Amino acid sequence: QVQLAESGGGLVQAGGSLRLSCTASGFTFSITTMAWYRQAPGAPRELIASISSVGNVYYPNSLLEGRFTITRNNHENTVYLQLNNLRPGDTAVYYCRRGTTTNYWGQGTQVTVSS
Repeated sequence: QVQLAESGGGLVQAGGSLRLSCTASGFTFSITTMAWYRQAPGAPRELIASISSVGNVYYPNSLLEGRFTITRNNHENTVYLQLNNLRPGDTAVYYCRRGTTTNYWGQGTQVTVSS
């Protein structure tokens, strides 16, 4: 079955960085678009970025594109999200997803940014 396991979240001071990882199993990762989302308390889940099987990236929010970077390693079945220059407003649970329309989500990893 499809499994997505995020890791790398934690507590960081404003201006700091984190690297989130999502390791996938149960499907052919190398031909699958992957995506990262986040959900802050009381807010809807929002798409941060997606990456195609060959590495084409899409950032719907240009303000995040300058600080967040999505990459993937098809040999390791892992998609990454590099978070730089973090702000308190980035505090949220971060999720990876198989594609952008499926119902396959990871369990999420908490990112908390202190001021």
